[in-house]
Amino acid sequence: MTSLARRSASETRAMAALALLSIIVGMAAGLIGAAFRYSLERADAFREMAVVHTSSYPILGPLMMMTGAALAAGLAAWLVRRFSPDAAGSGIPHVEAVLEGSLAPAPARLIPVKFLGGVLAMGSGLALGREGPSVQMGVTAAHIIGGLFRRDTEDRRALIAGGAGAGLATAFNAPGAGAIFVLEELVGRFDPRIGLVALGASAGAITVSRSLLGNSLDFNVTDLASGGVTELVLFLILGLFVGLLSVAHNRGLLATLTLAERIGGPIEFRAAGIGAVVGLLAWITPHLVGGGDGITQKALNGDLLLVALPALFLFRMVLGAASYAAGTPGGLFAPLMVLGAASGLAFGYVVDASVPDLAVRPEAFALVGMGAFFAGSVRAPLTGIVLVIEMTGSSTLLLPLLAGCFGSMLVAETLRQLPIYAALKARAATSKR
Repeated sequence: MTSLARRSASETRAMAALALLSIIVGMAAGLIGAAFRYSLERADAFREMAVVHTSSYPILGPLMMMTGAALAAGLAAWLVRRFSPDAAGSGIPHVEAVLEGSLAPAPARLIPVKFLGGVLAMGSGLALGREGPSVQMGVTAAHIIGGLFRRDTEDRRALIAGGAGAGLATAFNAPGAGAIFVLEELVGRFDPRIGLVALGASAGAITVSRSLLGNSLDFNVTDLASGGVTELVLFLILGLFVGLLSVAHNRGLLATLTLAERIGGPIEFRAAGIGAVVGLLAWITPHLVGGGDGITQKALNGDLLLVALPALFLFRMVLGAASYAAGTPGGLFAPLMVLGAASGLAFGYVVDASVPDLAVRPEAFALVGMGAFFAGSVRAPLTGIVLVIEMTGSSTLLLPLLAGCFGSMLVAETLRQLPIYAALKARAATSKR
């Protein structure tokens, strides 16, 4: 009995220590993520200022933008190749492989490479998201902290998972989505131990990031009603439509990566070439490059015209795939949200014109499209739903989000399209053989 009591007390102390460390990991990830997000905002502001200052020079202006973007993207790719190859792309497939035990955690030097490389790449205008770097830097910080405190393998694994959730929470000011993402996508099951760490890490991260960056929503939306049964059926049909588009996106992204690999050549040259094109696009259409949060906000406001939405969707899908093929740090979440909002708004416009008596709000379809596109591409519907709700502060469309995500998941599963991170992870494993 005494031995049992001692073991119980020891396990309680170990769990308490792990819980405390989860908060410390979250605070570290929150600090890194907040600094990264602020740096990206400054880089975007610098790019916009450069466009303004060069706009009066019809020849020199675009050449300067192309040169600057090419140098920034090329340098980002060189940093990755030279110092931390694991820092390329989103990093989430690498994190999943680490949690599965098939890969070792990245060394500490990944953090400065991912940070600086991400700022250079996304600051140049590449259509990439901030969540991938934030997640991978949070994971690396968690691995370092676990080592410093001499935790065993299981504790380090839990802390790594928590660091990933903390990174996502900071990237989008979405602590709930961060914790859910760990269990739904990274671990793939409910593990109470990892769940505890994920909650503690997300709480610690969001406390730090909000104290530094404030607590404003990523997107502002008006009050949107979910409607009745008829509207719910329309949201389900939207999900089926967006599911097809998400499958096309995933296949297009993978095909672009394969094409880039076949072309070959130094990765720095490829990144510089893509950066040069993006620099030219930034000079011509400055609001259509980058992560795309501005486009998503316009879609949620209903400020985009129906006739422009198909071209905008194709433009952003091609730009996103080419940007990811550059081999620089950068994620997929924000570009996915752009595509979902644009396709959802277009669907809403068509419904409004076809059935005017319903008086539907196309903006509601844009919001649901964001969650549905994420669910179809990533195959993590709960994360997508909570993420959209936390980014917009709107929970009135919970039932339409469920219907939309159901529809997109149904299509993606029926077509047997691998979730994008599983496909990227399988592709990376094949390339290393």
